[in-house]
Amino acid sequence: MKQRVGIARALSMEPKVLLMDEPFGALDALTRADMQDTLIEIQARLNNTVLMVTHDVDEAVLLADRIVMMTSGPAATVGEVLEIDLLRPRDRVELADSATYTHYRAEVLKFLYRRHARPEPVMTAPSKEAAGRSKPQVASKPAWKEDVTLGFIPLTDCAPLVIAFEKGYFRKYGLRVTLSRQTSWANIVDKVNIGLLDGAQMLAGLPIAATLGMPPGAKPVITALSLDLNGNAITVSEDLYQRMRATDPEAMAQPLTTARALKRIVDINKKTGQTPLTFGMVHTMSSHNYLLRYWMAAAGIDPERDVHLVVVPPSQMVNHLRAKNIAGFCVGEPWNGYAVQKGLGRILITSYEIWNNHPEKVFAVTHEWAEQHPGTHKAVLMALLEAAQWLELPENRRQAAEIIARGSYVDAPVEVVTRSLSGSVQYAQWEAPRPLADFNVFYRHAASFPWRSHAVWFMSQMLRWEQIREAPDIKTTAERVYRTDLYREAASALGILYPTGDYKKEGGHRENYTLLDGGHPMRMGADCFLDGSDFDPERVEEYLAKFQTPALETAETAPRVAI
Repeated sequence: MKQRVGIARALSMEPKVLLMDEPFGALDALTRADMQDTLIEIQARLNNTVLMVTHDVDEAVLLADRIVMMTSGPAATVGEVLEIDLLRPRDRVELADSATYTHYRAEVLKFLYRRHARPEPVMTAPSKEAAGRSKPQVASKPAWKEDVTLGFIPLTDCAPLVIAFEKGYFRKYGLRVTLSRQTSWANIVDKVNIGLLDGAQMLAGLPIAATLGMPPGAKPVITALSLDLNGNAITVSEDLYQRMRATDPEAMAQPLTTARALKRIVDINKKTGQTPLTFGMVHTMSSHNYLLRYWMAAAGIDPERDVHLVVVPPSQMVNHLRAKNIAGFCVGEPWNGYAVQKGLGRILITSYEIWNNHPEKVFAVTHEWAEQHPGTHKAVLMALLEAAQWLELPENRRQAAEIIARGSYVDAPVEVVTRSLSGSVQYAQWEAPRPLADFNVFYRHAASFPWRSHAVWFMSQMLRWEQIREAPDIKTTAERVYRTDLYREAASALGILYPTGDYKKEGGHRENYTLLDGGHPMRMGADCFLDGSDFDPERVEEYLAKFQTPALETAETAPRVAI
């Protein structure tokens, strides 16, 4: 009763921040559960911040949005930070059968087990002796970092990292790699920035944003390897799809014109005073955000005023669609396919159809880390290049799907992951999959090369949507962040052909073509944009001028993207 009264007195003051130190430790199980549920309800009403110390794993996962796990001893420090993306309100009975809840619980237990017992063996490569035999002589001893932790997000295109681990490519180059599954791109950036991750899968625009000081205080980040091209789609709820189909069946007949139907719905909502539709995307600096905006704007929809854009972690997109928090989203696979399989949504258009063979994810490290560990960085790049080559072989795609669909990686149905990796897209639950050979590209079309022209395109979108007010030195920034020199060094060691130029024009090729570059022709993929535009990295101002409208010129007064 003293505990109850103490908690009640604290909550009655409606504090903005409440520190609770083992508040339910002396209670029996049923009373403890009741008190936890009451705390959840009160916190939801007050919308305050609660810092709670607990030794109970289930309590931590049930209550928290973020769990900070500490190391042992008097000199304890932050050992690992786990973001908990479970929708609220939370029902303990429903969560008991939730695979996501079970995954978070297991992550906490694994950390505690590693801390108090032996190193956790599941995600770590075998013996130092085996690794040492194949360690490349590329760095002096102090610069070599054998134990490396790399972050990834549960998406199909984490495949190069997973395959490099599972197929032994990291071991081949003397690395003991731990793969660390993360829940959001913001989490990835933060952990790379403070050194909890040595490197990570990242959205292609994030190294640029970090280097430009977004978020403030971020360390400069570089990438020397593109992980993939394409792989995303725009999905809407079944309710919105039916409205669009009833309003403009002609526009809904093919993916390239579906945005016209959405435009009509937007106009109807305005006239009738309805709340703007909400769409989810994974990060404000993502290709998902830019391609979603590109698709909308091409049909006359102003993404700043006509709709509401919110950031949602990839693995939570389907949950938010089910809860009707969003009407649609742009995300990578397997989450579009999963929404379709569950009958919750329909794919309107793939990102490939918005921009053929667009850049998607990269492997990134801080500039500081790359300078300190050049040999280790090169070894990681070489392992990922070999993994990308393995992934590009059609006969390996089914096996790759079975591996990355596991609970420790993407945790999604194998058939959904297989579909995207095998080059097909199921737009609706009742439809047969449609072939799209380039839906996931990991190696061909020079997919692994970090084109500096891609970096320029991302900066053009940051300028178009006023995420940056003044143009940076675009070429200098592209060369600082997209390290083609480091890519060529790793590719040369493997005998892989690579482009000798750093920039290329986009939009002029409707079919695959041959790039005559440096005396060794390279087969490249189509690069058309939805609206037929061209992009010349040498003429960014002219490119941006094409998109200027009165609405966008006064965007300073419009609501910004919600985070």
